[in-house]
Amino acid sequence: MSWYQYLSYFFGGAVVSNAIPHLVSGMMGRSFQSPFAAPPGQGLSSATVNVSWGAFNLARAYLLIYRVGHFDIRVMADAGTAGLGALLIAIICVRAFGRFHGGVPVA
Repeated sequence: MSWYQYLSYFFGGAVVSNAIPHLVSGMMGRSFQSPFAAPPGQGLSSATVNVSWGAFNLARAYLLIYRVGHFDIRVMADAGTAGLGALLIAIICVRAFGRFHGGVPVA
């Protein structure tokens, strides 16, 4: 397996992890930060924008994970690489957005 396939799986996992809060917030009818808010990443976007952004992220994740190489969820290297990408972006989001939602960002 080539290094670029693992890189694609890593970023695919990160994009899946990013899609989750946008989809959930949007489906609950809540505003949430998005790249389209003013200022980007700090202001709130509508629920519709967040559902759309989350769906777009899922489509990107599909392309990165399932259309590059031969991803097999039962292969530890494949699943672990995608999971590491998901975990890393989750930690980054805690640090970036914790202050907006009552969480305490990790110092």
